[in-house]
Parts: sequence; C-alpha cells; structure tokens
Amino acid sequence: MKLYKIRKSNIDNKGLYAAKNINKGTKIIYYKGKIITKKETEKNPKYDNDKAIYLFNLNKKYDLDGDFKYNTARLINHSCNPNCEVDGRGLKLWIFALRDIKKGEELSYDYGFGYDKDYKDYICKCGAKNCCGYIVREGSRWRIRQNAK
Repeated sequence: MKLYKIRKSNIDNKGLYAAKNINKGTKIIYYKGKIITKKETEKNPKYDNDKAIYLFNLNKKYDLDGDFKYNTARLINHSCNPNCEVDGRGLKLWIFALRDIKKGEELSYDYGFGYDKDYKDYICKCGAKNCCGYIVREGSRWRIRQNAK
C-alpha cells in the first residue's frame, strides 16, 4: 500500500495526503525527474520563473526537472510548518517524514525559496501560525517553483 493519496488541497489545487499513519523518518516518496545541466536551466524557456516549474538545484552542475506526470511527488505543497523534508543522495531526492504524520494529513515541505528580488511573487497559502506570507527560507539549497504566477 502506498503511503500517500492524491486529493484536492486547500494550499494549492492538488496535494498528497497520508493514506495511513506515517512514522517520523519514513521514506515516503522518490522525487522523480530528468537531470539537466545548469546551462540548460538557464537557456530553456521552460524554466522561466514566471510560470510554474518543478526544479530542484542538486549541486553546482545539475538540476532536477520534476515536471512530469509520473512524478507524483511534485504534488506535495509548501508549508511554513512542514511535516516532511527533502533529502538528497547523490543525484536522487527522497521525501521523508519530519515527524509522525496522521492518516489524512496533507504532506508538505518547506520549498526554501530565498529572499531574492522576486520573493513576493511566491505567495504562501499554507495557513500555518508561523507563515510569513511568502515561500522563503534563508540558505536553502533546494529550489522548487511550484506556485509561481
């Protein structure tokens, strides 16, 4: 049995929800995609921040394009009070439970956008008490632009 199911989300259109109770530290889902070079990211208009993209910075040379229907993990929404985290091993990314997650709870992680000049373009709708209104976190190496205008 999968640990998650797809449902309508209050944060963004669709989301992933716990299909059963998930223990802290559990590997939930693999973030699938295509490994691309930084040069391709910079040149290809597909990765323009003015539209929704699913892009992780993996390291100095490579990014991971997760904008594929087979990548169910792309449906995990941002939260300022996340219950999941992303952990990379080489060029692979997994989503893990940060804490115990109850059945029916929406899965979320902190997208970690930086305070760049356009950070106000990425409005946060997570509803957490500690939400600052924008999808930002200082010093993160992950970048995923799922909620771009």
